[in-house]
Amino acid sequence: MVMEATPEGVAGRPRGAVVRDALGVGVAVGLSGFAFGVTAAGAGISALQACVLSLLVFTGASQFALVGALAAGGNPFTAAAGAFFLGTRNAFYGLRLSQLLALPKAVRPLAAHWVIDETTAVALAQPDRRSARLGFTVTGLSLYVLWNLTTLLGALGAEALGDTSAWGLDAAGPAVFLALLAPMLKTATERAVAALAVVLGLGLLPVLPAGLPVLVAALAAPVILWLKGRRS
Repeated sequence: MVMEATPEGVAGRPRGAVVRDALGVGVAVGLSGFAFGVTAAGAGISALQACVLSLLVFTGASQFALVGALAAGGNPFTAAAGAFFLGTRNAFYGLRLSQLLALPKAVRPLAAHWVIDETTAVALAQPDRRSARLGFTVTGLSLYVLWNLTTLLGALGAEALGDTSAWGLDAAGPAVFLALLAPMLKTATERAVAALAVVLGLGLLPVLPAGLPVLVAALAAPVILWLKGRRS
């Protein structure tokens, strides 16, 4: 196979290797849509509403935050604010990917919908633009299809079972979220941010309305970075 080279002289990866890695991420994460569907049903959200969220929002952390706050009895506006705040990180991903992928203007609005943690990670891991575009596309397509399909199946299954808390399924969403987050905490700073966020979020649950602890927990990142800056 003849591989393209970037202007810097770095050879591109074989297409098969890029597709294999992208599909691995897309399938592994896409299956967690089951947990979102179940969690949404437990929060009193209908299967149709859960599917619309997955189709139009398509960012797992924000979706879990929204239904979690609603399940705890939070105000819908507060829950939506927390979900929106978590989703703003995708805008920063988009700034980086716009330079890396350099997609035609006609497809940028569609591609923007797939700018999430997983597609960004796969694209940035590639050595050249061709591989980055392929990795982004395959990851986004496989994850979008599977996430929406499993959301539907999870929501319908939970509705058929009835009370999800009686089966212990109300813990599925947080468990999956933690399983996705844990491998990302590779540095001491990231682990410190996660630990402080947990302390703030759980500690403020009894005193703040549902949904607000998530917003306050987001302050963990600037606090840890400020402390780190002072030490250095």
